[in-house]
Amino acid sequence: MKSALKILLPLTLAALVGCGAYIDQRATTREAAAEAAYPPVGRLIEVDGTQVHAVTTGRGTDLILIHGASGNVRDFTFDLVDRLKDRYRVTVFDRPGLGYTERLPGATGGDAESPSEQAIFLDRAARELGIREALILGQSYGGAVALAWAVERPETVQGVVLVSAVTTPWETELGGWYGLMDSGLGKSVVAPVVTAFAREENAGTVLGNIFAPQDAPEGYQEFVGVGLTLRRGSLVANAEQVNDLLGHIKGIQPFYPQISAPIEAVHGTADEIVPYALHAEGLTERLTSANMTTLEGIGHMPHHVAPEAVVDAVDRAATRAGLR
Repeated sequence: MKSALKILLPLTLAALVGCGAYIDQRATTREAAAEAAYPPVGRLIEVDGTQVHAVTTGRGTDLILIHGASGNVRDFTFDLVDRLKDRYRVTVFDRPGLGYTERLPGATGGDAESPSEQAIFLDRAARELGIREALILGQSYGGAVALAWAVERPETVQGVVLVSAVTTPWETELGGWYGLMDSGLGKSVVAPVVTAFAREENAGTVLGNIFAPQDAPEGYQEFVGVGLTLRRGSLVANAEQVNDLLGHIKGIQPFYPQISAPIEAVHGTADEIVPYALHAEGLTERLTSANMTTLEGIGHMPHHVAPEAVVDAVDRAATRAGLR
């Protein structure tokens, strides 16, 4: 028996090592293919040694767009930017760890970039582009970054537009996926397996849940670059940031009343990802100066399924700020 174990144990370990090497190789190949299929659509700049991906287009008042969890600049360049660029100089950033923006120093050690840290960093990136003041629009997780920006760098924020924004502490669980992906097992085993073998065509089911009860626009899945989200680093960064979000919201919410910039918010009553009753009503209870646009029956992605309401909110924020 002992002699058999001496033979089988090394063979088993060799098989596991070989399997891991195969998975890593396949994951690397698929990441390269995703980046070739969905290259940067804007500029790559450096801020304190960290790469940032930014898209800037249009003319007029500066407007910065910040995407949500798992996203990248393509979520906005699919349609919304074209609706705004005739009267705003629109800049869209990939948030740290997502798209083509690198993680912030120290984040790879497991301390995720908080919305405040992201806001301060993206403010520096904006200054690199010559932007000193701007309207800030944030969707979903990006809404938390927009609010943090207004708290941390109020002198640079002329107005805030929140779209399905995370604003208020919650008590329910996020779900097992985020906890798993933020664990040692998730980072070392699950993320490489997902990157190596996940089928991009199955992303339609995930997008269906994100857009529900509406449908994703035709061509959105092919445009947005699902493969970028499925890269190992992006999967881990997203999970770490989402897992740490609750603590940040609890810490920053008491500072909302200090925000002097006008706030326009748009939120759908059918949003089950960032529920209206908690986050929209919670914001207006804490910050009575915020103007809330309620979209009956609309889900989590109004900037795609009800874009006119979002554009109108941007225009109102600009008017209230004396920019139009």
